[in-house]
Amino acid sequence: MSKKNSILTYINKFITLTDEEAELFSNSFKTIKIKKRQIIIQPNFVATHRYHVVKGALKAYVIGDEGQEHTVQLAIDEWWISDYNSYILQQPASMFVMAVEDSELLQISFEEEQRLKEINHKFETFFRIIAERSTAFMQRRFILNLTMSAEERYDSFMEKYPQMANRFPQYVIASYLGMSTEFLSKIRNHKVKRKE
Repeated sequence: MSKKNSILTYINKFITLTDEEAELFSNSFKTIKIKKRQIIIQPNFVATHRYHVVKGALKAYVIGDEGQEHTVQLAIDEWWISDYNSYILQQPASMFVMAVEDSELLQISFEEEQRLKEINHKFETFFRIIAERSTAFMQRRFILNLTMSAEERYDSFMEKYPQMANRFPQYVIASYLGMSTEFLSKIRNHKVKRKE
């Protein structure tokens, strides 16, 4: 699928564009290819782009005081990723964003996104919708972390995102779910034994 078709297939889930609008929108994105372990955003530098994943897998994470990695966001095909606090407010980032697989992304700059929103209310509507969906997702995740046990969080994750299990190493999933890799292994082993 071409760059244009990829982003247009996605935006058409939310709004309908004319051919001219579709051309303008798709031309605002640039295709980039990044290698596994390549970092595209890092702390103390402003995140000047947001990224739509055409294919691949990425993670956003912070490093704690003791050098512990805390995964904040995961993204695979058709998902978006950035350090949104940095991107939206155009201030220094606090997270790393790194490719977990060789990936192909569509990037849009902060300035280009603002331009699109100014010239056409449909584009503004689209970016508002994905911002609202992202906010709702983050709130659900926050509530699950506060109200569910580690095993329940793992079950919920596997039920909603089974494809993630094959795309991310176990330590990344454990970090995302707020538990140690060892604890996640215990949960998985316990489930295997129950099936036997």
